[in-house]
Amino acid sequence: MNKRKMLLIAGVIFVIVTVLIILFGGRNNTGASIKVGFIMSGKTTDAGWNGMHYNGIKKACDNLNAELIVKEEVEEYSGMCAQAIEELHEESVKVIILSSYNYSEEVKDLVREYPEISFYCNSSEYHDNNMTSYFVRYYQGRYLAGVLAGTMTKNGKIGYVAAMDNLEVKRGINAFTLGVQSVNKDAEIVVAWSGKWEDETTEKSLVRELVEKEKVDILSYHQNKPYVIEEADAMGVYTIGYHEVFDGFSDKYLGSVVCDWQVVYQEIIKECLQGRSNMANNFWIGMEKDVVMLSGYSDAVSEDAKETVKEARESIIAGKEVFSGKIFDNEGNIRCKDDEMLSDDVLLEQMDWFVKGVRMYE
Repeated sequence: MNKRKMLLIAGVIFVIVTVLIILFGGRNNTGASIKVGFIMSGKTTDAGWNGMHYNGIKKACDNLNAELIVKEEVEEYSGMCAQAIEELHEESVKVIILSSYNYSEEVKDLVREYPEISFYCNSSEYHDNNMTSYFVRYYQGRYLAGVLAGTMTKNGKIGYVAAMDNLEVKRGINAFTLGVQSVNKDAEIVVAWSGKWEDETTEKSLVRELVEKEKVDILSYHQNKPYVIEEADAMGVYTIGYHEVFDGFSDKYLGSVVCDWQVVYQEIIKECLQGRSNMANNFWIGMEKDVVMLSGYSDAVSEDAKETVKEARESIIAGKEVFSGKIFDNEGNIRCKDDEMLSDDVLLEQMDWFVKGVRMYE
């Protein structure tokens, strides 16, 4: 064998060994490729937000041979999140995923005490050397939901029940409104705040008030569970859901904005396995990865309405930005010009305003 062939073989062996070390060097004595900690505000068995996230992370860890350690019912702003992080540190996890929005504010300084752990915080406004904000471009799905709502409404009055007055929720409301206006330019979105991610009594009460006092004829929401659908369905009012496609409702429930969280969590864990964790402030993927969609259409949705939504989706996948072109806020200020598009930094960290057409319920 000549020298050139020997060098070539040696080079190939070196590359293979290097890749194996990167992918599997983190294995522990359990045989898992990596230990992943997951902190959540609800239970793994919950419907809606918590259940969908747990199912996603569980499938991702199973696929990648990662050991998953879950901390359930970790209440926000209670001190429980810091305690859960310490417990996971003692378990020698390499990654901690914080699946609720407010966790990051609680622990934004604490993460520096654990430089060996990679933190991923859901829709966080805070970043650090070992903390990345992760989310999906849910606003793309919200836009499609708005297109459907704008197509289905008869009187142009649409209700929206929302939990928290924060950037993530505002971004969703704004995208939804722009979707409505793309097909129904004079429609109005009336937003009612519940003040909590989960509050069955308040959410159902707000649905009744929006229908009876504001005369809305279709509702959507940003809450953990489908209480809005339950109450509106009982009243015979259209709804568009969030998180998952639900069973047991009438055809007044038109469908849901959903996300394939398994894909998201697999991408995050792969980053960590390959030594690429926390290389960017924001980890954000959307329709280009087929992770966000409007799904589960009821029989009440016409073929024409489906086609209108399909065209909007294809336009986004082809490169159309939801937040582009002339956009005014609801106080008359121009926020985006004809030839502009809002950057991810603006969407994630500066969208503290509502677009024209949004009104607060009082």
